Amino acid sequence: MATKQSEGDAPGDVSDESRTCGLLVRLRKFKPKEVFTWQLAKTLAMGQGLAGLICGTAISSQYLATSFHVNTPMLQSLFNYALLCVTYTPMLFCRTGDGHVLQILKRRWWKYLLLGLVDVEANYAVVKAYQYTTLTSVQLLDSFVIPVLMILSWWVLKTRYGPVHYVAVCICLLGVGAMVGADLLAGRDQGSTSNILLGDGLVLLSASLYAVSNVCQEYTVKNLSRVEFLGMVGLFGTIISTVQMVILERNAVGNLQWSWQVGLLFSAYGLCMYALYSCMPIVVKMSSATAVNLSLLSADLFSLFCGIFLFQYNFSGLYLVSLVAILIGFITFNAVPTPTEPTASSPSSICEEGYSEDPAAIRRDFPNGEEAVRITAEEEAQQGRGGPEEGLEGEQRQRGKIRASGQSQALERGSGKQDDFAVRHSTKM
Repeated sequence: MATKQSEGDAPGDVSDESRTCGLLVRLRKFKPKEVFTWQLAKTLAMGQGLAGLICGTAISSQYLATSFHVNTPMLQSLFNYALLCVTYTPMLFCRTGDGHVLQILKRRWWKYLLLGLVDVEANYAVVKAYQYTTLTSVQLLDSFVIPVLMILSWWVLKTRYGPVHYVAVCICLLGVGAMVGADLLAGRDQGSTSNILLGDGLVLLSASLYAVSNVCQEYTVKNLSRVEFLGMVGLFGTIISTVQMVILERNAVGNLQWSWQVGLLFSAYGLCMYALYSCMPIVVKMSSATAVNLSLLSADLFSLFCGIFLFQYNFSGLYLVSLVAILIGFITFNAVPTPTEPTASSPSSICEEGYSEDPAAIRRDFPNGEEAVRITAEEEAQQGRGGPEEGLEGEQRQRGKIRASGQSQALERGSGKQDDFAVRHSTKM
């Protein structure tokens, strides 16, 4: 009985030992230089640069609202879209073929019209939300863009996230919670409370629209071009902003008291937004829209640090804790790549080693006359049991698993037992 019990316990002990050994092997193979690369450092620096630009827009808007009582969000956005239109849309006129602006408008005008509408309303909704709810609610609910982005990226872009990515997002959201807690402790719960439900709804709507816009941006810059995205957003954003400004803000714009300070603040806001829109596609192409938005969570912290000197905000040590948490989460998220699931037509044309069964793709992958042999689990099991060599080859011919890239060649037959016969996934002839 003791012998049987020890024999029964042996497989569990072996599996535990194998797991421990596997973990130790991974720890030994861990190379910090492969994780903390120059690419990661560049992405981190550029992401924080984008956060600094958002900080610039926040400070200029704060001065316009508090010192000059200016509340014209559509007019402020119009400067940004007009700069994008003047800069990038003429570049599309200089292109030929499918990249010309007329061909783009002929094929995809309605898509860019919807994208421009989504982007304009996302900017407008978050600015209007400050009139109805508190700053704390805006900071908390604005992070709703992260889960929406992850869902849309999973659905539209076929991005697949691992446990590390979810942990990284949770770390960043904890950093946002620390920032909001610091605001409450410092008594900085500013904003209106006239209609909190409406204000919170506008923040959630803005976050969802931003997520849609960022996913479309990632798809466009990675599959088409950055200039096309910015040119079309600038063109349709200018049209939509102008129409909406005339309808909603014509009285506010007419009563605006212009001065060189107001003009300077409008220019600062427009230039910061223009630089943000121009540089953000570059960072998105280097990483992803989700990673960029994780980096932008620190923008509120930069605004708080500037507000300590400009608006006499009270400092709290939780601000530093929040910044460190957001940076750690961002680095963790970007340290592990996010694989993309193949399209629906791809799995049938991919071999076990990642080679396509399409003849053209095989010729591209095996220019020197290599052969890709696809071995199913069933055939590997038959090979392990041992069988006639001719039976295995006949089964392979019958199933059509052998694809030759160049001139038809035959596998060399070796004499001996089946146990000595091995088929390589890719054999160079």
